[in-house]
Amino acid sequence: MSVPGVLSFTQQGWEQVLVKAKRALVYLDAACAESLHWGCGSSRLLEAVGGPACHVREFERDAVGGGAEQPKALFVLSGLLKGRTVEILRDIICRSHFQYCVVVSAVSHAVHLTANHVPAAAAAELEGQQPVFEQLEEKLCEWMGNLNYTAEVLYVPLLLAPAATHIALTPAFATLFPLLPQDVHLLNNARPDKRRLGSLGEVDATVLPPELLLQIRCLVSGLSSLCEHLGVREECFAVGPFSRVIAADLANYAPAKTRRKTAPGRASLVFVDRTLDLTGAVGHHGDNLVEKIISVLPQLPGHTNDVMVNMVDLTALHAEEENHSVVAPGCLAQSNDTSAKALWEALLNTRHKEAAMEVQRHLVEAASRENLPIKMSMGRVTPGQLTSYIQLFKNNIKALVNHCGLLQLGLATVQTLKHPQTAKWDNFLAFERLLLQSIGESSMAIVFNQLLPMIKPSTQRTNDDYNPEELLILLIYIYSVTGEFTVDKDLGEAEEKVKKALAQAFCEESKLSPLLQKITGCDSAINLTFPKSKIAVDELFASLRDIAGARNLMKQFKSVYVPGTHTHQASYKPLLKQVVEEIFNPEKPDPVDIEHMSSGLTDLLKTGFSMFMKVIVLSTRLLRPLNIPELLFATDRLHPDLGF
Repeated sequence: MSVPGVLSFTQQGWEQVLVKAKRALVYLDAACAESLHWGCGSSRLLEAVGGPACHVREFERDAVGGGAEQPKALFVLSGLLKGRTVEILRDIICRSHFQYCVVVSAVSHAVHLTANHVPAAAAAELEGQQPVFEQLEEKLCEWMGNLNYTAEVLYVPLLLAPAATHIALTPAFATLFPLLPQDVHLLNNARPDKRRLGSLGEVDATVLPPELLLQIRCLVSGLSSLCEHLGVREECFAVGPFSRVIAADLANYAPAKTRRKTAPGRASLVFVDRTLDLTGAVGHHGDNLVEKIISVLPQLPGHTNDVMVNMVDLTALHAEEENHSVVAPGCLAQSNDTSAKALWEALLNTRHKEAAMEVQRHLVEAASRENLPIKMSMGRVTPGQLTSYIQLFKNNIKALVNHCGLLQLGLATVQTLKHPQTAKWDNFLAFERLLLQSIGESSMAIVFNQLLPMIKPSTQRTNDDYNPEELLILLIYIYSVTGEFTVDKDLGEAEEKVKKALAQAFCEESKLSPLLQKITGCDSAINLTFPKSKIAVDELFASLRDIAGARNLMKQFKSVYVPGTHTHQASYKPLLKQVVEEIFNPEKPDPVDIEHMSSGLTDLLKTGFSMFMKVIVLSTRLLRPLNIPELLFATDRLHPDLGF
């Protein structure tokens, strides 16, 4: 994948939006805000709007409307212009004084036709026309109160949030996740008069609910626009049943078929079901600083893959906790700071020790350029040492402004190194290594018996003990790395003990975290009884069993566990690494688990990996333990420290 092409795809899209932003009151939804955050930065939008006041608001039902002095509005939305989205649009406009409204949708008009049940043949006849957008333009004028006012509705593919040179996220699809085996039962119940599905291997687009199909089509539309920007004719491959549905939809997407006829280049897209390997997503083997930063620092509100960096140390405020919310937080995304971007790339692609040294080097060089009185020290990089360098910028406004992005990454590093959760990282790693050795030597019942005393209620826990969310991380690791296992009497009893202990621990929490609220269905610890907790835990373990059996349909990629030998310990081998090795290994026959999705008779005549040109791997990957998954794009520059 051409790196400038991916970045320019996002930036070019935002340039089309920013042209419409001058003197406008701008409403953004969370996914588009995240794309802007990583691609251009909010400052670019504020510059485009102009004026001394901040005219950017979140798109929500209770958003404040525009006053008489704000006649122009720009709405930038990631989803379909349908249903609740249109209702919120109407409500905001009706309580405002707009005379000019521009609505930008990140979903193409072709998908809007599908959402409005326009048959494919009829949609083909509408090429060059946009009746859905035109009807909405009429409605916008009606809501503004004058049909002579101006309204525009246009499509801009704001699909990606380019987090780094080789990683792009799709925040609008944070909730799109592969199906689990238990979902087959739900699909069968939804179509009682049709042939019953036996497994996920039989799932195709015809059996999925319309809402899920629309979400897939929205993703496919965005990917097609990306391929158009890159000028490539893509070949679609899939690893896993859900990826097969997405890859097939892109391969047969009518606008994509038309586009491919004139595309000058070629590329191969490989879609991978992330449920096939959740081990790396929740594991702690990676000796990477960014992984730790994202895991331990609090999440930036409204974002799926950025964190809040406490900036109080660069102010005159005392570092007490009550002052933390006084100063706006920093973050990892530094799209307009060349030096900070270079450091961010280095942090992603180096080991923990080298990354800390890289932070130190950038801070020292920045301080030297500003003629700050820096004192070099030898030896290991420590949080206190980095803090002393950062403090040099505190009373120098010019230096602070010049290196603000770099200082945010420096503070993120310091706060991560000092965070108590970082110390617990080694405990996770020790348990995971012990588990890897135990898989080949002991039964799963013994593993559960080792886990049981680690489950403690809040009244008995110390800072070194695992809280419920951390226990869930360990459980996901256990089931994902082990794969499907036979349940005997000993295992059944050991698993039941773990389930009861976990249910009791949930009940004794003084306050339920958002995750526990979602799992238990209770918004307060007072309402959580043991029977409710036990039911929730039983459902949780059913999902864990599904995760363990996710690779059952694979013939080649059945395991991510590498048994130990006399010379090497047992280890974890990421599925994505296995997939990439198979693609680039000329000596092996065609992998049976990487399916080519045909888009017509010509493709059916093709065989083998001669079709692979420039490879793009797409996978639902958790970038933060127990967080919503994002889509990760990775090219052939795969680094072992990032779990590949």
